[in-house]
Amino acid sequence: MRVSALTRFSLACTCSTALAAFATFCAAPPAHAAVTITVAKSGGQYTSVQAAVNAVPNNSSTSYIISIGAGTYSETVTVPASKLHLTLLGATGNAADVVIQASNYAGETNPATGSAYGTLGSATVTVKANNFTAEYLTFANNFNKNNYPGVSGTQAVALAMQGDRQVYKYDKFWGHQDTLLSWSNTPSVDIRQYVYGSTVDGDVDFIFGNGTLVVDRSTINVENDGVYSSGALTAPATYSSQAYGILITGSTVASSLAANTVYLGRAWVPYSGAVPQAVIRNTVLPAAIHGSGPWTGISGATWTAGRYYEYANSGPGAAVNSSRPQLSSSAAANYTAAKYLAGGDGWNPVV
Repeated sequence: MRVSALTRFSLACTCSTALAAFATFCAAPPAHAAVTITVAKSGGQYTSVQAAVNAVPNNSSTSYIISIGAGTYSETVTVPASKLHLTLLGATGNAADVVIQASNYAGETNPATGSAYGTLGSATVTVKANNFTAEYLTFANNFNKNNYPGVSGTQAVALAMQGDRQVYKYDKFWGHQDTLLSWSNTPSVDIRQYVYGSTVDGDVDFIFGNGTLVVDRSTINVENDGVYSSGALTAPATYSSQAYGILITGSTVASSLAANTVYLGRAWVPYSGAVPQAVIRNTVLPAAIHGSGPWTGISGATWTAGRYYEYANSGPGAAVNSSRPQLSSSAAANYTAAKYLAGGDGWNPVV
């Protein structure tokens, strides 16, 4: 887009004054060049991701990049809302090389408060900032119910996204129950996140929340981990005021669980006014997907009261019947990644 725009501009510049102005424009440096901070196991400015985040100035108009070297960083990380225009970048270009991990779970006691972490508090990484990007990173919550058979509250979030206009590319999100969470604390504030070219692993409700979340051209693995004999990809709790909730598009779902044991989603109504919304489209589905009824509910909620659709899915788990509402071709044009993310400001991060 930039090349063609500059070409058109130069063709239009037929006088020397315009050409001189163009040359000055091209030579001018960016007003706010990004600042890079390095994190590494050794040799970086910081040895922990959180320390680097803390070093970013609050409410800065300058973009900051935190380049994270290869290694496993065993820590919980919070990116406050004041850390604007921030990118976390895996320095190797391979998400498997740069891992941020912890193993907190919802029912576990937080030593800092003396009370349980809760689902949101269990997150390995929590990002509250707007205009945030993460690339080539693994976000992992290593809590495994197999190792703690007597505990309750086993939700264990890898990444909690609580800001607007967040982009995640070429990342890996690893966990069991409740891996990837999009969560707005305010019904009137819609938050948007875009996940592209990434891998999401989990077993139950592991892509969930009340924000507007798009998972585009990614791989979604429903784990056969010995804890559950069935699974569920999504658990939307969309506010009724929001047109859009969770969209999975152009992706591939994989699982070695038995046929007809995995749900596309479970309706989640944790508060009054939730009307869950989810669409699965143009996605390859495995035989593990419930063929005759892929949508269900949680704690008495019924999926039929929500907003659930499929469109042009394929693979052995794809089917069309009365329990699998389908978008028409004309309606599908309004359920794309670009439509979900545009909001009122026309944001379009879609690759």
